[in-house]
Amino acid sequence: MWATFNNFEIRMTRREAQSASHYGPCDSDVAALTVKLRKQLDKLDPEQLRKELKEWGAWDAKELADHEANLRRIVWIAAGNIMEEP
Repeated sequence: MWATFNNFEIRMTRREAQSASHYGPCDSDVAALTVKLRKQLDKLDPEQLRKELKEWGAWDAKELADHEANLRRIVWIAAGNIMEEP
């Protein structure tokens, strides 16, 4: 399945999405999925990723300066988007 954003897409299975989008703390699950998706995540332009996340309005400029954290953020959002699809 694909999670589509303004300038890129992230692909993961529904099972992978479910592993990172559930009730309770997801941090360790998101981190594990980020490692698993590393090959495709490494292709993301850091500036485009920052711009995408900035639109969410949940993080300030200092927080968005951390690319590794941004990768985890976008994986978490992508997983949630996929889980919301019918």
